[in-house]
Amino acid sequence: MDFDFTWVLLGFPIAFTLGWLASRLDLRQLRIENRQAPKAYFRGLNFLLNEQQDQAIDAFIEAVQNDPDTSELHFALGNLFRRRGEYERAVRVHEHLMSRGDLTQTERDRAQHALALDFLKAGLLDRAEVALRKLEGTSYEEEARLALLSIYERSRDWTHATDIAAKLDSASHGSFSTRQAHYLCEQAVSAAASGNASQALDLLQQAAAMAPASPRPLIDLAKLQTQLGQHADAFATLRRLEQTAPQALPLAAGLLVNIAQQSGQQAAALDLLKANYAQLPSIDVIEAIVKLDTTSTDPRQWYGQHLEREASLVAAAKWIAGEKLGSAHEHSMVQRALDQATKPLMRYRCAACGFEATQHFWHCPGCQAWDSYPARRIEEL
Repeated sequence: MDFDFTWVLLGFPIAFTLGWLASRLDLRQLRIENRQAPKAYFRGLNFLLNEQQDQAIDAFIEAVQNDPDTSELHFALGNLFRRRGEYERAVRVHEHLMSRGDLTQTERDRAQHALALDFLKAGLLDRAEVALRKLEGTSYEEEARLALLSIYERSRDWTHATDIAAKLDSASHGSFSTRQAHYLCEQAVSAAASGNASQALDLLQQAAAMAPASPRPLIDLAKLQTQLGQHADAFATLRRLEQTAPQALPLAAGLLVNIAQQSGQQAAALDLLKANYAQLPSIDVIEAIVKLDTTSTDPRQWYGQHLEREASLVAAAKWIAGEKLGSAHEHSMVQRALDQATKPLMRYRCAACGFEATQHFWHCPGCQAWDSYPARRIEEL
């Protein structure tokens, strides 16, 4: 039987056509699969820009399922979980990234930093500290040190805070000398409370040398010297305060009056207060002057002079306190109303967050900022 080559000739085109169709179908399927993850990613990005975080998370989860090896999608998903307060899920995502063996060192450092932020936001300070310590020597080192500094301040671990601040200062990331002086002052407070006055004095002197323009070390030093009966030294410390940080003298005006009366230096203290008031009028300095000025027949004249320079309701209330207004009962009512109105004006206000307090703070209890409270009352701002 003869072989018919006609079928062979017909088979070649058919086979070619079938092969071409199969390849097109495979390419089409491949393109569909490759487009699924990007589409889900861009859909999630669109939701995110429209502040639809729930839909964005769903879209990113879909994208990660379609392409589990894409680290960027994991980072985006973990950050979204953290922003929503779902810290456990954020930790799982970033720990999964850390467990992968195909990450570059840069991506591994990034995942470590993200994991540390998860712990920090969740309030797990001990785990955050461990994670942040592992970032030493990486591109995230400065951010990690700043976060560690915040942790140590919140936990009042002043020894470790001093160590981190010194590293930041030596790495030329700004000056941290004032912050370090505050840490020394905090340690001095603890030492004095435990009865170790000599250590407290040494710490405060170190703080004053470290930050000469900072008023706190000198004020705290003068307080401690007063408690120890070293009134002459305390007076010299406050005189130094007036020279290096005259704007802060109102914070120590009452202390200066006490020191002057204990050491018999009322005249020198009065001259010091008058010189300071001439440059920087303050109601606290005026009150200190009134207490020390025994030669004046009418102490209210100082409040009158202050009113000529500053429109002060506080000074007006104190001036009226010595003036007879109608009957004693009527005067008492007027004075009580004025005192009530001036109470809010005598507070201190944080310049960073607006937190108000009746006492001056070096470390704001509201926003944790240092030196954010001006030395002047709200009325004088």
